[in-house]
Amino acid sequence: MIRLFTIDQSIIREIPVAGATDDLELMRTAHWIDAHEPTEPERELLSTLLSVELPESDDVEEIEASARCFVDQAGIHVHSLFLAPQEGRHVTVTVACILQNERLITIREDDIADFRLLRLRARRGQVSCSDPAGLLVTILEQKVENHADTVEDLHRQLEEVSHLVLEEKDSELYQAISKMARLEDSNGKIRLCLMDTQRDISFLLRNLKGRPAHEETLREIMRDVETLMSHTTFLFDKINFLMDSTQGFINIRQNQIIKTFSIAAVVFLPPTLVASAYGMNFSHMPELEWLLGYPWALGLMLLSGFAPYWFFKRKGWL
Repeated sequence: MIRLFTIDQSIIREIPVAGATDDLELMRTAHWIDAHEPTEPERELLSTLLSVELPESDDVEEIEASARCFVDQAGIHVHSLFLAPQEGRHVTVTVACILQNERLITIREDDIADFRLLRLRARRGQVSCSDPAGLLVTILEQKVENHADTVEDLHRQLEEVSHLVLEEKDSELYQAISKMARLEDSNGKIRLCLMDTQRDISFLLRNLKGRPAHEETLREIMRDVETLMSHTTFLFDKINFLMDSTQGFINIRQNQIIKTFSIAAVVFLPPTLVASAYGMNFSHMPELEWLLGYPWALGLMLLSGFAPYWFFKRKGWL
């Protein structure tokens, strides 16, 4: 699906399109072309507009810097990582951005919250920029803002896990480990997106020279990214601390169980020894003819079992 936007008096506005976009002249008037899962006819139309072949999904996912940020006859190419929620987790989605003097083209295979929000703001006339380069900077700025919101949400969830692990008694520690694993994975995805954004901004600063307003905004975004990177490091440290604490508490619980079984074995060992001695079937045993032999054996077993228990209790091992 292709959506078209234009810059009208420094405000981004969506161009109404009925059905499929197949009007090349209408596309030429757009300052921003957002292609979400474009079909083959739409890709051919964009290729005709750009006079180059569109990058395939495998090309967009390349991790080499030279394959993600480069300049050719079509314009400035920036393949940027975005964050997207999927089935209760976060995944990274690469968006291919092609910046030309007269337009910006974004190509993506997945729906991304950043673009939904940007379209909503555009419909309300809340997105201002002077040119397509400013729109690309705005997309990166909103991306970092959404990452900041996600980091804050992760921190709030981590505080809940911290309360569960460190303060609640008889808490489900294995469930806490599962939550921490998901938080660690999401935090890692955010950090990866932030590192990719740093690389994108450095590339744009080199290729957007002579545009002071854009350069200043990019530097501000870079400072925000560095702050968020420090926050993600803090989250990693806290997750590791809680993971170690959780494993320690699990070990303590397991040791307590083993301790209970060990003490039970020691307590029942002497009575078992007494019962074994008096359970032997020899012909000449003095207690066999003794009237008080049975009560004596029972009393001896109780005493031999109570003595270790009393000793452990006095030592404070119980």
